[in-house]
Amino acid sequence: MKSYLELLYAFVRVGLFTFGGGYAIVPVVERELIKRKSWVTMEEVMEYYTISQITPGLIGVNLSTFIGNRQKGILGGIIATLGFVLPGTTIVILVAMLIGNIADIPAVGHAFVGIRIAVAALILDTVIKMVKGVFKDIAALVIYITVFGISILPLGILPSQIRSPVTLVLLSGLAGFIIYSMKRKKA
Repeated sequence: MKSYLELLYAFVRVGLFTFGGGYAIVPVVERELIKRKSWVTMEEVMEYYTISQITPGLIGVNLSTFIGNRQKGILGGIIATLGFVLPGTTIVILVAMLIGNIADIPAVGHAFVGIRIAVAALILDTVIKMVKGVFKDIAALVIYITVFGISILPLGILPSQIRSPVTLVLLSGLAGFIIYSMKRKKA
């Protein structure tokens, strides 16, 4: 029972201190679950993160479910997910109840500007860490440059279906599968 409470508490902390979702969760996960708890490695987090991006739902929720499941099975996945969503849900309910009363206060607007800046910094930090972990060889760099190039092309050059994030992720996965399968056969 104690280990389930520890799992719940750890993910409540992750959920409480994550602002912005998506990439902004990674520094908090690194601090709480990698450095503090040693439950996962950064490489495992990046693998779970990748899977979380292509599965339905919020990335943070999916990531919490995967890590909780790894720690304590299905019940651990459920507890970790509940721990992660509890702070955000509580805050959203409180903000929804109060927003009409505080939305026009200049200090609140200034605070949100500061929060957006902090979230941008956390996202940049995560991108830098991901880049360091992903580019292990020239094939990964080629896939990255290709996908990035396609995604920034002006509209009208390629059909929108090819520029779709879903298509780009699927094509990248296929390219990675083919390239790294061929590399493994050669080794």
